[in-house]
Amino acid sequence: MSAIDSLPPLREVIARHDLRARKQLGQNFLLDLNLTARIARAAGDLTGSDVLEIGPGPGGLTRGLLAEGARHVLAIEKDARAIPALQEIADAYPGRLTIIQGDALQVDPLAHLTPPIRIAANLPYNIGTELLVRWLTPADWPPFWQSLTLMFQKEVAQRIVARPGSKAYGRLALLAQWRCDAQIVLTLPPQAFVPAPKVESAVVQLTALPAPRYPADARVLSELTAAAFNQRRKMLRASLRSVHPEIEALLVASGIAPTARAEEVGLDRFCALARALAAARQVA
Repeated sequence: MSAIDSLPPLREVIARHDLRARKQLGQNFLLDLNLTARIARAAGDLTGSDVLEIGPGPGGLTRGLLAEGARHVLAIEKDARAIPALQEIADAYPGRLTIIQGDALQVDPLAHLTPPIRIAANLPYNIGTELLVRWLTPADWPPFWQSLTLMFQKEVAQRIVARPGSKAYGRLALLAQWRCDAQIVLTLPPQAFVPAPKVESAVVQLTALPAPRYPADARVLSELTAAAFNQRRKMLRASLRSVHPEIEALLVASGIAPTARAEEVGLDRFCALARALAAARQVA
């Protein structure tokens, strides 16, 4: 018996299905079901929501989400070895778990989900950041999801919540904080996982705002932040030179010193610069 349901302990499930974690799939399994339930609770009240989970592996978090009352869970798993273990969970929770074997970067989940939708996942390390950026940069806002409860390497989590002036502050922080409230809600040591990674992990909770925190064109803001942080050691008048021939004047008009570096500039000023750049391009 586990602490959260009548299914077998995860170590037994892994042994029975020969689910040794594979490095090439970015797998690190979290086996403590009390911890997976804690992560599920961090996602908020799930009783009226569908939940998208990426990379469930043997199903520790899946069980936590279902035990915490998720209306329905859609689990997308690339590793065919994990499907029988996940099917056992589906059988224990009739009608509440749908399993898709496939690459989360290729699968469109919306055909299988009914709003409101939350996303909760111990993301595979090798695709975690790419998925996050996709979820933060849809064509339309608000997005299809209400919240993201995601586990990353702690270093990545710190980049998501970083503030100006810190070494972790960069494009990921701006993308996340422009449209979301973001906070780290849980930190986990390497020994919580099998196999133990070399670094700590952290769970980040991102709640979608009804509208972006400051007005700006998403594509222009993305272009600016990419150029600024790709050469973060340079002054902005140099790193953004290719963006517009009058970039120094646009920086000054936006309340940014041309000699400032990207890590010194807050989200509000980057959005002001994005508005100024969009206006300048329209005039041209």
